[in-house]
Amino acid sequence: MIKKIIIAIDGHSSTGKSTLAKMLANYLKYKHINTGAMYRAVTLHAMRNGWIQNLEKDIFTVNYKEVICSIDELSLDFRYNEDGNSILFLNGEDIDTKIKSPLVTKYVSKVSMDSKLRLKIVSLQRDIGTLSGVVMEGRDIGSVVFPNADVKLFITASLEVRSKRRYKEMLEMGLKVRYDDVLQSLYSRDQSDTNRKNSPLIRVEDALLIDNTNLDIDEQFDLALDILKDKKIIL
Repeated sequence: MIKKIIIAIDGHSSTGKSTLAKMLANYLKYKHINTGAMYRAVTLHAMRNGWIQNLEKDIFTVNYKEVICSIDELSLDFRYNEDGNSILFLNGEDIDTKIKSPLVTKYVSKVSMDSKLRLKIVSLQRDIGTLSGVVMEGRDIGSVVFPNADVKLFITASLEVRSKRRYKEMLEMGLKVRYDDVLQSLYSRDQSDTNRKNSPLIRVEDALLIDNTNLDIDEQFDLALDILKDKKIIL
C-alpha cells in the first residue's frame, strides 16, 4: 500500500457496487460507506413517522419539511458485523434488512430527489470522508460528494442482468416478489436517477467504466485491483 485515498464508486442500481466496495474496503483496510443506504434510512424514518402518504397505488406525497428537519436528530452509523459487512445503524438500530424492503425501494427515489435533503446528506458524507481511507459508493460520489476523489469508478450492467440479480437477492431475503415487478422497479429507478434535476446519476469524464454484465464479482474485483495498480495506489 502507498497512501490512503478516497475511492468513489458510482453506478446503476443492483450492479454489485456494494459488494465491490466491501471487497475493496476489506482488501485495503478502508472504511466502506454505502451512501444509498443513508437515503434509504431517511426514507424508512419518514415512513415510520407518516411523512409519506399514499394517495393511490403508485401516487404518493412526501412531507419534505418534516423529513429534512429530522435529519439533524438522526444518528447514522456504519459498523462492521461479524461477517465483515458494513451495516448501517439508525439511532442504534440495525436496519440493514429493513431498508431493502420493496416499499423503501419504491419511495427512496422521490425522497432523495429533494435538493435541501441531499445537501444535508452530502454534508454528512463529506464529514465521513475527510479522514481518507474510504471506499464510498452511491450515485453522485464522483460528481458531487467528492469530485476530487483519487479514483472514480462507474459500474453498470444490462437492466435484465441487474433485475435477475436483485430478484434473486430479494428471494434469499425471504421477500415475496415477482420478477416483472423487480424489473419495472429498477427501470423506474434508472429513469429517476438519471433524469432528476438534483445530482443526477452520470458518469463523469474521469470515471473509469466497469460493465459487469458478463463478469462475476471476483472478475470485477480483479479488474478494480488492476485499476488501482495502474494508478500506483497498490503495489
